[in-house]
Amino acid sequence: MSTQRGYYTADEVRAAEAELFTRVPDGVPMRRAAHGLATVVARELRARTGGVAGRAVTLLVGSGDNGGDALWAGSMLRRRGVAVTAVLLNPARAHAKGLAALRKAGGRVRDEVDAPDLVIDGIVGISGRGALRPDAAELVAALKVPIVAADLPSGVDPDTGAITGPAVRADVTVAFGAYKPVHVLAAPHCGRIELVPIGLRLPEPNLVALEPASIGANWPVPDAADDKYSQGVTGVCAGSADYPGAAVLCTGAAVAATSGLVRYAGTGAADVLAHFPEVIATEQVSEVGRVQAWVFGPGAGTDADAHKRLAEILATDLPVIVDADGLTMLAAEPGLVRGRSAPTVLTPHAGEFARLTGAEVGDDRVAAVRALADDWQLTVLLKGRATLVATPGAPVLVNEAGASWAATAGAGDILSGIIGTLLAAGHPPAWSAAAAARVHSLAANLAAHEGHPEAAPISATPLLDHIRPAIRTLRALARPEL
Repeated sequence: MSTQRGYYTADEVRAAEAELFTRVPDGVPMRRAAHGLATVVARELRARTGGVAGRAVTLLVGSGDNGGDALWAGSMLRRRGVAVTAVLLNPARAHAKGLAALRKAGGRVRDEVDAPDLVIDGIVGISGRGALRPDAAELVAALKVPIVAADLPSGVDPDTGAITGPAVRADVTVAFGAYKPVHVLAAPHCGRIELVPIGLRLPEPNLVALEPASIGANWPVPDAADDKYSQGVTGVCAGSADYPGAAVLCTGAAVAATSGLVRYAGTGAADVLAHFPEVIATEQVSEVGRVQAWVFGPGAGTDADAHKRLAEILATDLPVIVDADGLTMLAAEPGLVRGRSAPTVLTPHAGEFARLTGAEVGDDRVAAVRALADDWQLTVLLKGRATLVATPGAPVLVNEAGASWAATAGAGDILSGIIGTLLAAGHPPAWSAAAAARVHSLAANLAAHEGHPEAAPISATPLLDHIRPAIRTLRALARPEL
C-alpha cells in the first residue's frame, strides 16, 4: 500500500523530462501525454454526451509543448470521429508537428470558439507564469462548456497554485508524468485530477500528501494488551469564562479521536464534564495528573493566568500543540517555545501566521510554512483548504480538504484536540498534524452531506459528531476486503 503521493515542481519535472529524452525517441513523451489526454477527453465526452463520434471539441492552443500536447490529442480524437477545431493564440509559435498531425487527421483551425461539447485548455504549461493574457482571458471567460486542462489550468502558477488574475477553472485536469503542486494547492481550479504516466524517473518529493488508507492503517486503536493509559493520555487546557464552548469542542475531539484517557485543566471543567463525563477534569495544570501530550490554546484567553498555564505546559518535556490564544501569546513572546526540545506543533491560520512572523503568508504558502518551521525548529500546521504541515528537514505534508465545509467557528478547536490525541499516542508531530487534518476535513464533508448527494452548511458540533465515522471510513480504506 502506498503511504504518500508526491508533488513535483516545474524544475523537478523538467529535469526528469530531460533524463527521459535520453532514453526514448524524440516525440515519444509528447505522444504518450497526448494519448492519455485524448483518452480522458473521450471518456468525458461519453459520460457527458453519451458518445464520442460526432461530438465536437475545441482546442485552445498556446505556444510550446503544452499546445503540442493538445494538438496531438486533437488529432487522435479526430480519428475517433470527433469534430476538432483549434484556436491558435499565437499561430507563429504553434507546435509545428502537432498542428500538422491535426490537419492531416481532418482537424480545422479557426479564429474563434464555435459551439463545442468540450474544450481542451492547452494555453500554457509548467513554464507559464502569471495570469492569462487578455486575448486568452476573453476566450476562456466566454466558455459555457466543460474544460479539460492539459497538465494544469492555464493562468495558475504550477509551483505555488497562486492565482493573480484571469485563469482557467477546469472540470478535469490531466497531469502529465507527475502531480505538480498546483494540483493540490489550487484544487478548485483543477477539478478532478487524472494522472497519465509517461515514464519519468522522479526524485524524492519535497511536497507530499499522506494517502488516506495509510492514515487509516496507522490510526491508534486498542489491541489486546492495551488499557486506558497505554493508549495515550491527552491533556487539554482550553476554554475560559468567555469561551466555554472551546473547552467542550477541543476536549470532545480528543475523546472521540482515540480510546485512551483525556484529562482537562481549566475554568471550563463544569461545561466539559456536562458533555463528556468520561473526562477527568480539574482547574489547575499542576493538579491534572500524568499525561503524554498537551493541547493548549483554544478559547484560553491571553491574560496573566493563561500565560502562566502556557508557560507551565511548555516547561514540560511533553509534546505540546499550541493553537489560537496560545499563538497570540507566542507571537508576543516567542522565547516561550523557541529552543524547546520536545515535539511542538503550532497551528496558525493566515492571520495568526502573520502575527508570528511579522509578514503575510504570501503566494508561496509552502515556502512560508517551511521557513517558519525551520526558523523556530518545530512543526507548523498552516490552515487552509490545502492545509500544510512543515517540520525541519522533512518534506512538507499537504492535506487538500476537498471542500471548505470546515470553515466554521470552533472547527479549529476540534482539529487541535485530534492532533493532541495522536501526539499522546506516540505518533510523530508532522504525521499527527497531517493525519488529524485528513480526519478533520473528512468529518466536515461527512457532516455536510449526511448521506445526501447535496451538501449543506454545518457548524462545529456536527463536525465533532462525525470524527468517529471519518476514522471508520479511513480504516475501511486500509482493509478494502471488508
